[in-house]
Amino acid sequence: MKPGANNERVYRMSFASVYPHYVTKVEKKGRTKEELHTVIHWLTGYPEKGLAKVIADKIDFETFFAKAPRMHANAHLITGMICGYRIEEIEDPVMRQVRYLDKLVDELAKGRAMEKILRK
Repeated sequence: MKPGANNERVYRMSFASVYPHYVTKVEKKGRTKEELHTVIHWLTGYPEKGLAKVIADKIDFETFFAKAPRMHANAHLITGMICGYRIEEIEDPVMRQVRYLDKLVDELAKGRAMEKILRK
């Protein structure tokens, strides 16, 4: 995926505007908001208070990932297709991180075991 206008649109979207959709998606499939937070914490290192602040401050996705306490060392193990793109082929680092999160949320919603989602 090459940088472009679509990437800029995603970068500028606030995490807070997408977060409720993540919650709805996982809860519809019988998973919990706490499990979603576990996945977000694993990927980004944001603790509960940090995540709450990100949502309250309505920071954009680019800033969300730039200020993440630590991206998990095993994030590169998140592979496969998401939104029509193969994650491991996405060159733009921010877009790849956005798609990592999308993929983890999808796996959670599909009932995948937490150990597998967290690449243990």
